[in-house]
Amino acid sequence: MAKTRVIGLDIGTTGVRAVEVEFDNGGAAKGAPGRVVRAGFVPLPWGAVHDGEVAEPATVSSAIKRLWAEQKFSSKEVVVGVGNQRVLVRELDMPALPPAQLRAALPFQVEGLIPVAVGDALLDFYPVSTSAGADGQQLHGLLVAATAETVLANTRAVEAAGLRPTMVDLNAFAVARVQTRSGFGTGVVAFVDIGARVTNVSIVVDGHPRFVRILPSGGHDITEALSSTLDIPQQEAEQVKREIGIGLATAPEGLPAKQIIAEVATGLVDAVRNTLVYYASSNPGGAVQQIVLSGGGAFLPGLGQYLASAARVQVVVGEPLSSLPLAKGVDPRSLGADPATYVVPLGLAMGVAA
Repeated sequence: MAKTRVIGLDIGTTGVRAVEVEFDNGGAAKGAPGRVVRAGFVPLPWGAVHDGEVAEPATVSSAIKRLWAEQKFSSKEVVVGVGNQRVLVRELDMPALPPAQLRAALPFQVEGLIPVAVGDALLDFYPVSTSAGADGQQLHGLLVAATAETVLANTRAVEAAGLRPTMVDLNAFAVARVQTRSGFGTGVVAFVDIGARVTNVSIVVDGHPRFVRILPSGGHDITEALSSTLDIPQQEAEQVKREIGIGLATAPEGLPAKQIIAEVATGLVDAVRNTLVYYASSNPGGAVQQIVLSGGGAFLPGLGQYLASAARVQVVVGEPLSSLPLAKGVDPRSLGADPATYVVPLGLAMGVAA
């Protein structure tokens, strides 16, 4: 039986993660079984990636080279993810054209709809549904517009590491792709991937993305606030954050840290809740029924309960390996502390295998 192998590469604020997934004949689109055959993580120093964009190409390239040397990935072809404030996702209606013609028409359709010059942006369109219009069949979907420099900053670092990007995908789509296959493909679900500096929110209806918002905040904002306010090293601040959490009982000596954590976390929770409220108000009857968390920031103790109370929606942490288990012989320790931090590279690999 023919098999397909794809490698997804996630360049995050705290490090680079890659996953090699093997699918049986048919690929992810046909529901073929898949398994993780290699995975790994190499940390990055703070500042190498800033707000989801490569700021120090040489540092990032060196980390990618180390990751490939350590994990012995079978190919140098990779799918790369992007997702920060310089990537815009909006609803858009387009004429029902063949894919090649549709992409060629995009620059003319979006003129004036995006805050940057069309010539400075990379455009894509994700179709969601079709309908009959006055001028014939219409496609309703999501426009993805990224500043070219944002994408090139990431792909150049990958190429400098000796790899070849075969596809660039939106991180929010990657998260939704793997989580819907992991048992969250029914109803209206919000997938919230909390990184160090960026939080991706994608709202999916019966397995199809309908709305994406990229928030400029994440788990490291809490760490940084603790470090600067309490005048402690960031490593210690990270430990304090994990020990105290949010909304949990705290000893008197921990109350100053508890207040700092609550203030910053509340800002993130409010941003997520407001995103859900906006979507529901724009889509009558489309209130989110469940929130699925992923990313390193999702593991702040008490955050899930706090978000559930604020949004009045059930909150769970996703388990991406329920649909893409580890192949025989793969050491679970290669994934580090929790597989949910690998949801982006897993989803990237699933996209090109679809």
